[in-house]
Amino acid sequence: MVSALGAPTIAQENGKSLMEQGAELFFEGLRKEMEPALGELLGLADEFGPAMQSFFEEMGPALAELAGEIQDWSVYETPMILPNGDIIIRKKPTQDPPEDVEPDEEESEGVTDI
Repeated sequence: MVSALGAPTIAQENGKSLMEQGAELFFEGLRKEMEPALGELLGLADEFGPAMQSFFEEMGPALAELAGEIQDWSVYETPMILPNGDIIIRKKPTQDPPEDVEPDEEESEGVTDI
């Protein structure tokens, strides 16, 4: 019983509650686990950063114009890169019938009235 009562006293002596100490230990462990992955990410940023900056300097205005025209990116397929380097972005097929065809015309296709 003495040790159970003594733990909060020890934790309070250094100015931190057990919850604060636990949170610090948790985040310290998380930081140590993430350190290699963050190092790799920084390496990728160093490697690709200049190329990406150049890309955005050259293509930025065209991409901004394209983004202004497209209102809903979810209606487009994933872009395809062709062997020659062209990029194609196709619209997803719609399930709705064409707007210029009347529903009655669709059903009576191939039928002739006499």
